[in-house]
Amino acid sequence: MTRVTVITGGAGGMGQATAKVVGQDQAVLLADVRQERLDAAAATLSELGIAVTTVNADVTDREAVDGLLKTAAEVGAIAAVIHAAGVSPSMGDAEYVMRTNALGTLHVNEAFFATAPEGAAIVNVASMAAHLLPEEIIPTQHFPLALQDQDRFLTEMLAACTLAPEEMRSGLAYAISKAFVKWYSSSQAERFNGRGLRIVSVSPGSIDTEMGRLEEQAGAGAMVADAAVPRWGKPEEMADLLAYCASDRAGYLTGTDILNDGGVVASMRERARLSQANSSSV
Repeated sequence: MTRVTVITGGAGGMGQATAKVVGQDQAVLLADVRQERLDAAAATLSELGIAVTTVNADVTDREAVDGLLKTAAEVGAIAAVIHAAGVSPSMGDAEYVMRTNALGTLHVNEAFFATAPEGAAIVNVASMAAHLLPEEIIPTQHFPLALQDQDRFLTEMLAACTLAPEEMRSGLAYAISKAFVKWYSSSQAERFNGRGLRIVSVSPGSIDTEMGRLEEQAGAGAMVADAAVPRWGKPEEMADLLAYCASDRAGYLTGTDILNDGGVVASMRERARLSQANSSSV
């Protein structure tokens, strides 16, 4: 039977790059909200001999997500979902960012949990921003509300964002939403395993994609310059990792996050440690 991998945000740079890898030995279903970009991505993949199906679906709409996975099951047995759909701080206000990144992840993962066959895996795209956010301002105690009351969850998440000035709230919403993705991918591992499913998150750094470059003037450019590997990551460097995490070869990998940021977080933490040590010695 045909195996199929679903890639949300499939019209984006990482989504297309990942499709080129996983499409070598199975069918690919690309989901996105941008039809023209979907059509262009499908044409590119088809020219490479990859069997591709496209679905225009908004991950903030649970019914649309359910329909997406139903279509995938009609293509073949769902081997994996790579959930790369998301928005950056420059793309909207705090509520839009939180709905798309946090609730979108919840919808895709819960639909996957309800319908995926045993042995399937889901790989969620988090962010290095989740690793840089101080733990004391992450509203982790309210994260479980997402599974109980989405309206209350959204209210608590947006309340947490009011710690920042208005102009910085979409950025804080982004970091908190990606911290949620990271938390969900860890906290739900045992539940998913009860159905024979794996769940993992991957945290990219600054990747040279259209969305990544939107944040270049908002601080990402400076962080890239100070990284252990001082350059932007390539979509292909994320694609190989995402494809591996979704593959059968990673059968023991679940409930964790893999940071792939060119050493940004490591460098920033070490610089902070040295700065504190130098201050203490004066």
